[in-house]
Amino acid sequence: MIQVEGLTKYYGEHAAIRELAFTISQGEVIGFLGLNGAGKSTTLKVLGCVLMPTSGRVVIDGHDVVSNAHEVRQRIGYLPDVPPLYDEMTVGEYLTYVAQLRGVTSRDTASRVGEAEEKTGLRDVHGELISTLSHGYRQRVGVAQALVHKPALLILDEPTSGLDPRQIVEMRDVIRGLKGAHTVLVSSHILPEISQTCDRLLIIHKGMLVAQGTEEELAAKMGGRGTIELEVRGDKARAVEVLQRFGSVEVDRASDGLVALTVRASPDQRPQVAQAVVGAGLELLRLDQGAGQLESIFLRLTHGQEARA
Repeated sequence: MIQVEGLTKYYGEHAAIRELAFTISQGEVIGFLGLNGAGKSTTLKVLGCVLMPTSGRVVIDGHDVVSNAHEVRQRIGYLPDVPPLYDEMTVGEYLTYVAQLRGVTSRDTASRVGEAEEKTGLRDVHGELISTLSHGYRQRVGVAQALVHKPALLILDEPTSGLDPRQIVEMRDVIRGLKGAHTVLVSSHILPEISQTCDRLLIIHKGMLVAQGTEEELAAKMGGRGTIELEVRGDKARAVEVLQRFGSVEVDRASDGLVALTVRASPDQRPQVAQAVVGAGLELLRLDQGAGQLESIFLRLTHGQEARA
């Protein structure tokens, strides 16, 4: 879906991005990570045909963003960091307007608007003025306008920016629901959301791509194994004994027969860990990828780049 080779963008003498190279396959959900000012938005604007690159090549769904920008724009849905909303319109009016701008036929417009509202949870506010909506719903409208024409590629720049915890969870569900039907590139600095919604990661720092791969692949490259968090009901000593075959074990808390533990092991081993716990006669209450792995990877990568600089 996306092929990027040697992508560079200068503003005057300042290189916002330099020699970026990556590929994204059809149907993937990719997380694009970086500190503020790292070059995320510049990259997305080039992919979205908002900015022209200084050098390099970008091909989206077989079409070059420089020589065939019109074809590229027809295939993408773009949510910038500030959603392009018209407050005086209702949600339905606005999405109808965007669908018409995107070339959706009059016959198909109503169904496309309905599908976009369904995917983003906007059915109940179809007739509401955009000016009356909460920030969370405005973000949803921004996502809806990006997908109302059924694009092959969705580019979402900070879709969870400014949302409260409940709205973040809801937006996470929205993005997960887009997987498969669209290729999705999500830029964010909220690392847990990227960890829970994306297949692979691209990490950019000071305009350069410093790492790419799955969270587990990046952890392995950096010499880490990741963690698995569990909560079981049963004997603490027995739980530790069973889990030690997978890696070092820490008991986070134990009371009233409930034991919370962290195992330093690859999240890919979660099925084996679950099987071992249940096979040992322990009651498995919770098992998940350990929190903080992505934060650790991200901080080590960006700090390491700063140190080398």
